[in-house]
Amino acid sequence: MTGMLIATLVFFAAFVQSLSGFGFAVLIMPLVTLMLGLRTAAPLVAAIALTVYAINVLRFRHAINRGEVLRLAAASALGIPVGIWILSSLDEGLVQQVLGLMLITFALYNLVRPAGQRVLSRYWVYPSGFLAGCLGGAYNTPGPPAIVYGTLRRWSRDEFRAALQTLFLINATLVVASHFLARHMTVQILDLYLYALPALGLGIFLASRVDRKVNRYHFRILVNIMVLLLGGALLLRVG
Repeated sequence: MTGMLIATLVFFAAFVQSLSGFGFAVLIMPLVTLMLGLRTAAPLVAAIALTVYAINVLRFRHAINRGEVLRLAAASALGIPVGIWILSSLDEGLVQQVLGLMLITFALYNLVRPAGQRVLSRYWVYPSGFLAGCLGGAYNTPGPPAIVYGTLRRWSRDEFRAALQTLFLINATLVVASHFLARHMTVQILDLYLYALPALGLGIFLASRVDRKVNRYHFRILVNIMVLLLGGALLLRVG
């Protein structure tokens, strides 16, 4: 039963990620955390996410801005050990509370962000990348800081998706390696990962077929409303 639920969540999150350029870990992480607990969810989602990002980088490789991605990735690499330490050392309830607040803040920003902001200085890439690494190491959710940064830098649609997928791939590689070194990757986690792979492939395949037919504005609103609800669910569970 657990395997079927994980596969269903992976299919849906992979579909969203492949269409919008973000959303996989943000959607699946809180749900798997509610099912299995944070210390099982973190390495499992990291392993599945790594596979999603690798496939999507191949899809969007023509639009990668190497300079922006390398700066984000370098700063992110410094933040990942901090995130892994947070996951291993702090109270799980507190960590889930912070994750819930982060998801709510992220969703509200995407839903109400003002139009016509000035272009952000490129030097904000370093704190944005570092914070993305911290969140990636602890929660598998490096997206929010990178998405805010890319939005304020006015990236084009294809550049946005390519940069995020590449950053997420680099981040996830380092996170998975850290979980292996910390011995968080159990036999149960590897079994669930293998169980989820067919659903992951199906989600990416279907997204690629409907990519040009979906109204992206309404789709993003729906995704962010779901993220908002998931953040609230985590806070209620901790409470």
